Amino acid sequence: MRSYQQLFRTPEFTPLFLASALQTAASTVAGLALGTLVYAATESPLLAAVSMFCPQLAQVLGATTLLSAADRLAPRAALTGIALSYALGTAAMAAPGAPIGALFALILLQGLIASPAGGVRWGLLNEILTKDGYLLGRSVFNMMSGIMQITGYAVGGVLVAVLSPRPALLLAAALYGAAAVGLRLGLTPRPPRASGRPSVRATWRANALLLSSRPRRHLYLALWLPNGLVVGCESLYVSYAPNAAGTLFACAAFGMLVGDITVGRLLGKELRGRLGVPLLLLLAVPYLFFALRPGVPVAAVCVAVASVGFGASLVQQERLMAVTPDELAGHALGLHSAGMLTMQGVGATLAGAVAQLTSPATGMTVMAVASIAVTLSLAAASLRHAEDGGLVAVGRG
Repeated sequence: MRSYQQLFRTPEFTPLFLASALQTAASTVAGLALGTLVYAATESPLLAAVSMFCPQLAQVLGATTLLSAADRLAPRAALTGIALSYALGTAAMAAPGAPIGALFALILLQGLIASPAGGVRWGLLNEILTKDGYLLGRSVFNMMSGIMQITGYAVGGVLVAVLSPRPALLLAAALYGAAAVGLRLGLTPRPPRASGRPSVRATWRANALLLSSRPRRHLYLALWLPNGLVVGCESLYVSYAPNAAGTLFACAAFGMLVGDITVGRLLGKELRGRLGVPLLLLLAVPYLFFALRPGVPVAAVCVAVASVGFGASLVQQERLMAVTPDELAGHALGLHSAGMLTMQGVGATLAGAVAQLTSPATGMTVMAVASIAVTLSLAAASLRHAEDGGLVAVGRG
């Protein structure tokens, strides 16, 4: 599969794409509104950062208990139900006078419910497209994510500034509801990819099998750790520039869009493979400039350039699918998604804690240094076993 036209002519691709776009827009609007709401109520960088990425923290529980559901649930019913639960939960968060503790409880519950969603969605995409079409399809989803984040943060920023966070939460709830309707009407019923009931034992067994391979371990760590630490930097936008956080988020989304277009569409396979590790370094290096506490214009340039590095995930996902059995594709992608989101939540918490004790600029700098150190350590570890087809093999093409 070589063209976008072929992708959108593939049955079920378009409704899955459009529903995912609505959910991405909803999550950006809701995240900005929640972060602003919590920061206004508490003046705590830690709580504001955690509120925006709290659902991701619940992913670690889901990854160890519910992930087997990714291949054992009917995709249409599972994705529709998850979108609907987010619509109801987000609407509840908009209730006037809702205590901060109740907001956090709802956020965690949403994250737990959504923990199999990545595996269900990307496993379904892997079914809908041919084997050689997955990377192009996933790059289109990532590009859409960048566009919808730019739009969502821009709209959310206006709503929060002009009105209040609660109307923004209601808009997000409506977008989640529309996504649920689109999934229910646009997808066809498909049986689960694997037989048997979802269980903790099945989840642990598949996780252990996937992580027993050194190449996959290197790839998973590269997908999870540098990304999560840099998202910790992003979680401090609200406390770094309370009146311009939407601008910083939109610039980061624009950079991610550029990276995904470049990696997913413009680069050949050999060159794409060589850029895996350099892109991970690009993801963090620009955040070192926050040690100088730049103004919003310079900060916006830094975050846009850094976010181009998110294109590294496409390189690593392509390699992950090449070293994973087909029958575990959904679970493998779900483990990637759950682990990545978990580390994003951990990164946001760590960054918020550092910022609470020092400053948001210092928190960003510390997380950037940590991401660079992790990337170099992973590259060195994989270099010692380059014959195993792990991370350095990705870097060498």
